[in-house]
Amino acid sequence: MGGVLPTLLLILAGLLVGGAFSLHRQGASRGAVVVTALLALLATAGGVLWLLPGEGS
Repeated sequence: MGGVLPTLLLILAGLLVGGAFSLHRQGASRGAVVVTALLALLATAGGVLWLLPGEGS
């Protein structure tokens, strides 16, 4: 189960990056693109940090 959550976070990040790019290409407002990109960044950071070994391990 330890690898499922980070994998899902990275999949979500990929979808959000694609969504931000699509919003940008469609001429959406800058705020919508920035919020979507920030959510993608947070999901990526969460997925990567989850995979890092803990201090106590």
